[in-house]
Amino acid sequence: MATPLTADRILKALRDEGLTVIEHRSWRTNNRNHKGPWGPARGVMIHHTVTSGTANSVELCYNGHSALPGPLCHGVIDKAGVVHLVGHGRANHAGLGDADVLRAVAAEAASLPVDNEANTDGNRHFYGFECVNLGDGRDPWPAAQLLAIERAAAAICRAHGWSQRSVIGHLEWQPGKIDPRGFTMASMRDHIGKRLAPDPAPTKPPATKPPTPAKPKCEPYPGASFFLNGNRPALGKKSPIFTAMGKRLVAVGCGKYKVGPGPELGKADVDSYEAWQRKCGYTGTAAKWPPGKTTWDKLQVPNT
Repeated sequence: MATPLTADRILKALRDEGLTVIEHRSWRTNNRNHKGPWGPARGVMIHHTVTSGTANSVELCYNGHSALPGPLCHGVIDKAGVVHLVGHGRANHAGLGDADVLRAVAAEAASLPVDNEANTDGNRHFYGFECVNLGDGRDPWPAAQLLAIERAAAAICRAHGWSQRSVIGHLEWQPGKIDPRGFTMASMRDHIGKRLAPDPAPTKPPATKPPTPAKPKCEPYPGASFFLNGNRPALGKKSPIFTAMGKRLVAVGCGKYKVGPGPELGKADVDSYEAWQRKCGYTGTAAKWPPGKTTWDKLQVPNT
């Protein structure tokens, strides 16, 4: 059994749903509780006012009239989508309706039975929202108003943990009623259901391998020891670096090769590189083997 929401909880629920809410006069104590119990709450009922204009519609729903004292609902939804709270507690909006419908709403049944009886007090069990509309089938329902109806109903359902099946129209409750006229409750419940649906769980992105670092365009300087065997050139050592080095030495006009170059370090490689170092401005022992980092970087040996 659902205990009706307090005035503060109704106000918070509506505003949390993104609605603009106006508290009309003494709405928190405006009720018909002296005429019968208020609760347990079973659902939300939507009506149209059969009036035009916001101010007089709100006053009418707050005060009622000679044949039916107010409040005539809990909230009035105007054409701009603003909710005007006019009552809290028992309100004269639902009247007598069908007990089978009440049971279906309480059970959140997938479909409603035909409302062919008026034997159950609906004012006790339903929150009511009156929506400003003449109900003649010609008075338009602005998008802002329809969205506010969706949000207001969803707010009450969310606060109680109900689904969209706890929302009905007056025409689905009491024989002979036609409100709300101009949209279907089935479509409204669809919108409310989508609003109440939980956000889908975020999908985990597929695992991706870290990108393979791109090889540098040029072979990094391997260090002087790479080229030496003790203090002498490492003649006979094999490496694809020597082939790439030799090809670059030929390209810059310093190649001393009769055959090659190849992967095995030979005297032609030493002579060719010393020629390159002299071309770079080095003389004497500074131009001798092994390669230095400055001349190596300048030669730009392709990466192997």
